[in-house]
Amino acid sequence: MTESLTVGRKITLGDLAHTRSGDKGNHANLGVIAYSSAAYEHLKLHLTAQRVEEFFAPLFESEITSSVDREQRVERFELPGIQALNFLLYDVLAGGASKSLRLDTQAKLFSTAALEITLPALG
Repeated sequence: MTESLTVGRKITLGDLAHTRSGDKGNHANLGVIAYSSAAYEHLKLHLTAQRVEEFFAPLFESEITSSVDREQRVERFELPGIQALNFLLYDVLAGGASKSLRLDTQAKLFSTAALEITLPALG
């Protein structure tokens, strides 16, 4: 899939990887599995915790989450053996499945949304 990506244009996360997501109480988990070794190396450089936090920023802004003072709302973990990254988005579900009034109280659609994150093209 990465062979057709041209240098210099923007690409989406969906061009480079599969995603999967779910909830852990009031936190969301986002798994990103690269299609290739080149895609994984590119994601390690460009798909940072900060980039994921910026993309999901509107979900952090609620009465519940704004009262929580955290230095880092998204934490990234590297899983090189399976060419994957895992992100933990803290306090993003407005209370979690049993409290939240959001449509996606269990973060099941986070993975679909994340496929639209834009990244620099492969170099």
